[in-house]
Amino acid sequence: MTDHSNSGPGDRSGHILKALVAQYIRDGQPVGSRTLARASGLNLSPATIRNVMADLEELGFVAAPHTSAGRVPTAKGYRFFVDTLVKLQPLAANEINRLQSQFAADAVADSKNIAEVASAALSALTQMAGVVTLPRQRQVTLRQIEFLPLSNQRVLVILVVNDREVQNRIINVDRPFAESELRQAANFLNDKFVGQDIRAVRSRILGELQATRESMNRLMVDVIAVAERALDVSAVRSEFVVSGETRLMEFQELSNVEKLRQLFEAFNAQREILHLLDRSIAAHGVQIFIGEESGYRILDDLSIVTAPYRIDDDIVGVLGVIGPTRMAYERVIPIVDITARLVGAALNSNQ
Repeated sequence: MTDHSNSGPGDRSGHILKALVAQYIRDGQPVGSRTLARASGLNLSPATIRNVMADLEELGFVAAPHTSAGRVPTAKGYRFFVDTLVKLQPLAANEINRLQSQFAADAVADSKNIAEVASAALSALTQMAGVVTLPRQRQVTLRQIEFLPLSNQRVLVILVVNDREVQNRIINVDRPFAESELRQAANFLNDKFVGQDIRAVRSRILGELQATRESMNRLMVDVIAVAERALDVSAVRSEFVVSGETRLMEFQELSNVEKLRQLFEAFNAQREILHLLDRSIAAHGVQIFIGEESGYRILDDLSIVTAPYRIDDDIVGVLGVIGPTRMAYERVIPIVDITARLVGAALNSNQ
């Protein structure tokens, strides 16, 4: 899990914060001191609890909505809850068995089908949106490359890889290039490297650039630099499959029409969410982005719980659940974790 160390409340305040977060996750209403006096299990008066809540508010763990005397957790409050207070609830044996049966070898045909099954399962188990990136190709074979000059020192790269899969990307270059120069770069790559893995090609290009920079003319140095940037496999974007995004409409705090429209546009455009998932793919284990931690305003009222999945020992994709910040983290985290393991097992058995 992500380590977001921050100075937290003391034991008594922590206990009250835990009770407040749990209560708010359950019913979605601001939590008052009388409710907390009962829910906390501590023998404290509502007045004492009000003082503790005021301290928690000052520390930034809770906030008071304008229309209520109760408090709600902030992103910082949820983060402290998730990192130090939450007690995970493992899935029941029958839930695990049902999940495993969905990934049985005769039930899934290919990697896209596995991703669709996983996203639907995540959504069904959590009643939120399930998202799964399609597995990245571990071998990306260069078939053909073309370059087209654009304005503002940008170049459109058209890559044909593997079995006629076409990928387009735009790279920024250090100076304007004429069409003839870019044709020379494409010819250089197509003559020398077609049929080879892109990672190996990029590595060889870098080696050549370092070894022969002194003896090369300036144009060839520039051409090789463009080729090296064009073949950056880390920039190859995968797609994702999402299920249950309309379930998010059922949460009161997400029911604003304009907010939902922007959110569904984000799902369609995929950019922000893919960028977030890309950050997760480099991590080990479950990652949690709460509210504004994602860095995208459109996701400020949402939390995303993700985990990478593997073929053999290689991380090839990531999956997760997207829902309101008041999601039941103690249940969602184990669901995401075990689904990632099952996706990896299904992909390995499908090879």
